[in-house]
Amino acid sequence: MAKGGESEWVEGGEGREEKKVGGGPGGRVAAHSGPSGGSAMRRVTLFLNGSPKNGKVVAVYGTLSDLLSVASSKLGIKATSVYNGKGGLIDDIALIRDDDVLFVCEGEPFIDPQTDSKPPEGLLGFHTDWLTLNVGGRYFTTTRSTLVNKEPDSMLAHMFKDKGVWGNKQDHRGAFLIDRSPEYFEPILNYLRHGQLIVNDGINLLGVLEEARFFGIDSLIEHLEVAIKNSQPPEDHSPISRKEFVRFLLATPTKSELRCQGLNFSGADLSRLDLRYINFKMANLSRCNLAHANLCCANLERADLSGSVLDCANLQGVKMLCSNAEGASLKLCNFEDPSGLKANLEGANLKGVDMEGSQMTGINLRVATLKNAKLKNCNLRGATLAGTDLENCDLSGCDLQEANLRGSNVKGAIFEEMLTPLHMSQSVR
Repeated sequence: MAKGGESEWVEGGEGREEKKVGGGPGGRVAAHSGPSGGSAMRRVTLFLNGSPKNGKVVAVYGTLSDLLSVASSKLGIKATSVYNGKGGLIDDIALIRDDDVLFVCEGEPFIDPQTDSKPPEGLLGFHTDWLTLNVGGRYFTTTRSTLVNKEPDSMLAHMFKDKGVWGNKQDHRGAFLIDRSPEYFEPILNYLRHGQLIVNDGINLLGVLEEARFFGIDSLIEHLEVAIKNSQPPEDHSPISRKEFVRFLLATPTKSELRCQGLNFSGADLSRLDLRYINFKMANLSRCNLAHANLCCANLERADLSGSVLDCANLQGVKMLCSNAEGASLKLCNFEDPSGLKANLEGANLKGVDMEGSQMTGINLRVATLKNAKLKNCNLRGATLAGTDLENCDLSGCDLQEANLRGSNVKGAIFEEMLTPLHMSQSVR
């Protein structure tokens, strides 16, 4: 025994000296390597803090930092401290003996694996009502009842309804692993907690909806669909103005095909514009002013031209199949193409139209409706009017030479002052 209350001893098996400094109960333990065995290999068993299972046997070399690095690699954590089995913090590599059992932590307090007081399930995965989820690397602590009670038929409810159902799919902290997006999962978890859909700014509702569908949260799906619908900006159905369309025309190369399918031009002034070859299929051109416009070879199939003014328009080779031009004015229009390309108005609704004085040689008006229409002084030579409804139509002064009127309805039609006689073979009604 040394003077001053100091005691010292040497453990020869390890080649290491330990010295207790200070005679009182508050002494500290220090160690240093002896001259004979400082480089001897030691083996220790490492466990996660609080867990007596799945240990790793490693060799101890170098410094304490080296041991923490090895522990991090072996246990898959970011090790910051090491405790012995009694909860003592190891701050010197020399304090470690051969075959020691050590517990590695990430900064949390020491948890005795032998104690009866068990930590929350978020740490070690014990099956209490509290549990922790690792969703895409982010931790969420909640209760089993939160995940089960609100939506008992959901995937989350089936996952956590019975203890042990999730098997060993837990990380090193005992948190249950779920490979989904944490930012979209958070609003779902909050909804299960209080029944309200609350989404932070910057979170895409479509992403939350996809997660809700994945987890089978049916009542939340309905809320999200309504929220997404309400968040969409209202569709702009306002008509395109002349100024906007002219700017569009000027910015488009002359050889490019212009597609205006389904666009709304209702009430627009498009008079005297060059609209050749433009595709207006199914467009809304109702009440438009198209007087003197050049619509040569334009596609107006199924377009709405009701109430529009097309007086003196160039309609050579135009396609107006099944279009609606009821009540429109087409006086003095030119449908006649010298090259032989015929305008096609088959199946068009032309009720009450005024086409007086129009040039319509060879036009196709098959099964079109011209009830109560005015076709006075029109050139209809070689026109196809088979199956056309001409009831109460004014055809006085028309040239119907070689026109095909077979199957047409001419009830109440006016044929006064015809330029050429109408043969019986041309009409069977």
